Parts: sequence; structure tokens; C-alpha cells
Amino acid sequence: MLRTVFSIGLFAILGLIALKVVFGIFGPLIGIFLFLVVLALKIAFAGLLAYFALRLISPATARKLRDRWSGTSY
Repeated sequence: MLRTVFSIGLFAILGLIALKVVFGIFGPLIGIFLFLVVLALKIAFAGLLAYFALRLISPATARKLRDRWSGTSY
């Protein structure tokens, strides 16, 4: 029984060390990735707002853009 308690404790300590190493190495990479994802979402949201504004102002131009980017202009 004492051996089981020690082995569980050893695996817990090894797991904590592994997490520290993984997030110590990959932490900045994860931060850069999340920054780029947030930036891409902001750009996509701004494009969506611009498209809806264009759709309200000039529906024909919005239709041309949609046809050009959706690939149905062939």
C-alpha cells in the first residue's frame, strides 16, 4: 500500500515537471499562435462589416464581389 502511494506521488511530480517543461518551451509559441488567431478574427470581422455596409450601399457591387470570391463567375 505504501508502494502505491509513493508511485502515485512520483507520477504526479513527474507530470508537474513535464507540464512545466512543455509550457516553458511551448508557452511563447502558444501565445504567438493565440495572438495571430485573435488578429485574424478581428480582420475577418472588419471585412464582414465592410461587406455588409457595401451590401447596403451598393448591392450590385456586393454581388460582383461575392461571385468573384465564391468562384461562380466562370
